[in-house]
Amino acid sequence: MENKSHAFWAGLFTIVLLAAIAVTAFLFNVDRAVRVPYDLIARTNVTGLFADAAVRFRGLDVGKVQSIKFDPSHPGQILVRILVDMHAPITHSTFGSLGLQGVTGIAFIQLDDTGRDPRPLASSIHQVAQLPMRPGLLDQLQLRGDILLRKLERVTDDVNNVLSPEMVAELHGTLASMHEAADGIARLTQQMTPAAGKLPGTIDQLDRTLASTNQLVTSLSRPNGPLETNLNKVGAAAQQAGNALTAMNGSLQDLTTRLGYDTLPRVNSLAEDARSAARSVDRAADTFSTSPRSVLFGAPREAPGPGESGFTWPAAGAAR
Repeated sequence: MENKSHAFWAGLFTIVLLAAIAVTAFLFNVDRAVRVPYDLIARTNVTGLFADAAVRFRGLDVGKVQSIKFDPSHPGQILVRILVDMHAPITHSTFGSLGLQGVTGIAFIQLDDTGRDPRPLASSIHQVAQLPMRPGLLDQLQLRGDILLRKLERVTDDVNNVLSPEMVAELHGTLASMHEAADGIARLTQQMTPAAGKLPGTIDQLDRTLASTNQLVTSLSRPNGPLETNLNKVGAAAQQAGNALTAMNGSLQDLTTRLGYDTLPRVNSLAEDARSAARSVDRAADTFSTSPRSVLFGAPREAPGPGESGFTWPAAGAAR
């Protein structure tokens, strides 16, 4: 009986422990996040996408894929029902695209927003909002595959044209010209070798010349050097010339003063005397032209006027 009692309690403890582990695992793994449903409208392939795939908004996990099915009202259109965290910033300008996880080929939903319409997009179980699903990278490559192939064909044609016999001949000619130019440079280098050997002697001579020039400049810049002495002599001569010019300027001022106050008044008096003499000569010439005998007998006396002695009234007949 005692062995059976121990076995019973051991079995009961094991069952309770297993139940506690199961409840703990359930509580830790249960998803308590509140999610809102949205429908993605896909008109392209959704290869690699499956239910419970991750839904990310700019790289952050915000939900999962609930179901993937065809749209019965629009043949060829796929409805991807996703459950997104209610706190995710889903707006009227949010869109989805298909992303791939590395090289595994497993796809997920990548949500993004253009920012054109920042109004929040409301959704519920009874009225599920729809979001557009844009082509992913692989879809864009498939859509542009023909264009890329045509461009690749043109590039191939261009390469074939470059590698044509004519272009190959021109490339050979260019390489030959470059080889000749390299040979010319080698010959020039050989010709310049003697000149390069003389270059150290030339540099030494240039150093000696520079040293002599430096010595000459040093001697000229000394305070008692020939340059300073000659400059002092030139300065003294210039000062003497300045003193001479100053004395000459004083003499000219004295001469101007004498001309203004002494010589010019005398010249004016002489001119006045000359004018008086000219008037006297004028009167004498008039008298001589009127009465030439006045030169011998003198000028005739003028008739006495009224009131003077010897005045007589003229006769009446003469007056008439």
